[in-house]
Amino acid sequence: MAKLALRGGEPVRKKPFQKWPIFDENETEALKEVLESGLWGIGGSKKAEFEEKFAAYQHAKYGVAVTSGTAALEISLRALGIGCGDEVIIPSYTFMATSIAILYVNAIPVFADIDPETYTIDPKSVESAISDRTKAILPVHIGGRPADMDALLSIARKNNLYIIEDACQAWGAEWRGKRVGAIGDIGAFSFQSSKNITSGEGGIVVTNSEDLYVKAWALHNCGRLPQKAWYEHYLPGANYRMTEFQAAILLAQMKRFDEHTIRRNENARYLDNKLSKINGVKPLKNDERVTRHAYHLYIFRIEPEAFGGLSKTIIARALQAEGIPVSVGYSKPLYKEPYLEYFKKCPLSCPYYAKQVDYSSIRTPVAERACYYEGLWLPQYVLLGTRDDMEDVVAALEKVRDNVDELKGLT
Repeated sequence: MAKLALRGGEPVRKKPFQKWPIFDENETEALKEVLESGLWGIGGSKKAEFEEKFAAYQHAKYGVAVTSGTAALEISLRALGIGCGDEVIIPSYTFMATSIAILYVNAIPVFADIDPETYTIDPKSVESAISDRTKAILPVHIGGRPADMDALLSIARKNNLYIIEDACQAWGAEWRGKRVGAIGDIGAFSFQSSKNITSGEGGIVVTNSEDLYVKAWALHNCGRLPQKAWYEHYLPGANYRMTEFQAAILLAQMKRFDEHTIRRNENARYLDNKLSKINGVKPLKNDERVTRHAYHLYIFRIEPEAFGGLSKTIIARALQAEGIPVSVGYSKPLYKEPYLEYFKKCPLSCPYYAKQVDYSSIRTPVAERACYYEGLWLPQYVLLGTRDDMEDVVAALEKVRDNVDELKGLT
């Protein structure tokens, strides 16, 4: 039986996976064109071109390119008029930007649990979280996997709620053939460095509503309105404009995006088949209504009892030593994060909200299991590899699973 690399043995893999980000002469020439134009921000054409092309790609009529996914979420909330005293329901298993954007507009994040099979927001938990102050549901298409939009749209319609899609990990993902971000009222995407299409930083708001588009455009452009005077400011906006350099890179990135998405999906299906045969390893369930997965992350579950009761942190360390860039992902649900201490006045204790918010008693059991015990991630660039690369992932998991006794005593 092979000795684990963490205990001094030979690793399964010594070579790196696909380098990220990927670029070629398309990005180089696009950047050079912007440089030579002298129009690096306002007045250039690349941002508008990207807004139009990306919105159309996501089956949306309008796009507003901004500085980050967080900014896109905040602008989406503001465009819908969400603010003081309002509640927005979100999953507790997501990046902190989902909740911080809500807090930035002085609204209250209400944390729902996730589905144990998909790690997306659980519609039943959403229904139980609705109050007379709820204004919106903000599902996260985690890792590129669309949430149950059928159930969420039904709940939203029944309760007269908005749906804001956090699609910051889900470019090109589809629910019943419809691209995410434009299924609800408004959606937000990110182009941060790790993302499947990247400009280092950046984001975009997409919508099919002309009214929301005009508001989002004003909010990202210092409150100005289209066709109005430059120094007239109608909404409390700020400068969230994407630069021409970022837009140029993203236009180049889009040229290879479909090819990459196909490869990620092929390799993910292969891993699903292989990993499901390893005792104690459970790939997330693929809902047949998801007609296209973005696979920003390949998320799988481990059953600690099948790994000798070891923590997922130890298992991740062992896999990393074998040459597999696995991550523990979110290590705690959002309502356990220290940043909430900074909002103890407004909005968590606010004259516009009838009660003091106390997250200390919240429990979302499935999300807590995902954070503390089960959920492990592979980054999207691993899925751009060859079939041999996927076999290394499988071999490393099998090796760690078969040698768990070597890991006992580690902390």
